[in-house]
Amino acid sequence: MIFHVEAYQQALPLKSVFRIARGAKTQADVVVVTLTADTDNAQLVGWAESVPYGRYNETVESVKQEINQFAQSLSAFDGDLAQLSDKIQALPGGSARNALDCAWWDLKAKSEQKSVADLLSLSTPSPCITAQTLSIDTPEAMAAAAKALGHPPLIKVKLDNQDIVPKMQAIHQASPESQFIVDANEGWSIHDLKACGDSLKALNVILIEQPLPADKDAELIDYSCPVPLCADESCHTRKELTYLKGRYDAVNIKLDKTGGLTEAHALAQEAQAMGFEIMLGCMVGSSLAMAPISLLSDCAKFVDLDGPLLIKTDRENGFDIEQGLMQPLNNALWGSPNSQIIL
Repeated sequence: MIFHVEAYQQALPLKSVFRIARGAKTQADVVVVTLTADTDNAQLVGWAESVPYGRYNETVESVKQEINQFAQSLSAFDGDLAQLSDKIQALPGGSARNALDCAWWDLKAKSEQKSVADLLSLSTPSPCITAQTLSIDTPEAMAAAAKALGHPPLIKVKLDNQDIVPKMQAIHQASPESQFIVDANEGWSIHDLKACGDSLKALNVILIEQPLPADKDAELIDYSCPVPLCADESCHTRKELTYLKGRYDAVNIKLDKTGGLTEAHALAQEAQAMGFEIMLGCMVGSSLAMAPISLLSDCAKFVDLDGPLLIKTDRENGFDIEQGLMQPLNNALWGSPNSQIIL
């Protein structure tokens, strides 16, 4: 079987400036990959989207270069889909492998005339609650943004270590029936965490994501936080799970960290077996970037896949998200024999 790979850079403008503890941006810079198989009977094409992330020393250019080098290696490759998967899995984890792996799954669905959910023996996803995200701003601006969401069930709040409690008090007052996930993006100290834990619990905060830098996780040993803690930047693949035990209660699984759906699925299974709660997360991207990870929603306690709500224009056949309720993947987008590639 002959395979071809193409990588495309796309800039997706955001609805507004998106701020987290380590910076701000006005557009999502993504890489879209198409993976084509020339068979005796037809030409089949799978596709996927990844989001290069500077936190892991990735740029669009570096990810495209890695994908293009992989594409060049296929000139001497004459194998089947299973052998191609082995070749993809040999790449280092990250955005490049994510795009290739997820494009491979879309291609496999078309080759075998089965959905990816069926290929992985997953139940058909049900509608689920996804968090909707507030970026960092003043207490007043964040309260106004929370109110504008219309009191959704779950709000994710990006917070640095400035005015943690006053900001959450303002947000809680604006949306008192909502529950909250607070995401510090490694921006706090252990002192910050200890100082605000009880107050955050009283404000309907049900999870705190990555409060400390990834290299400071040892400070969480023997600390019993009033709010469960979730590892994000500290958890990429199954390799970190033993280290994270005793430090975190949950792990945030993101495709651009795991290097694709193959490892994400394995990570979810092993993390659950070890007693971790599962959170599904995303970088800021289109529905195409969310599609593969959404198939794992039935095993997750927390879902944070609102990336498409942050960009001005989503892809055709994207996710339907209303008042925090996320409908299952549209088979026309990705992961089925009928998915359509619309660049």
